[in-house]
Amino acid sequence: MAFDSFGAFLAMEGHGPYVWASYGVFFVLMAVLMVGSYRRRNAVLQSCRQLAGARSSRAPKPDSDTAPAAAASFTRVDVSQD
Repeated sequence: MAFDSFGAFLAMEGHGPYVWASYGVFFVLMAVLMVGSYRRRNAVLQSCRQLAGARSSRAPKPDSDTAPAAAASFTRVDVSQD
């Protein structure tokens, strides 16, 4: 499809307002989605950093003088089947 002039291209035989409004809405919504995703990503990263910082500050600091205690002890049990 060839147009005689740039004005004819913009008018698109009477369909121009619909076409250009559609393009405009598309690009505005894409920009809104990109900005919203970027802001949400930054908010999630910030909350993860805060949570990690809170957990590391609550973690007990190991003493270098004492050995860590065993979490569990295991004993061997002999089972006889008579």
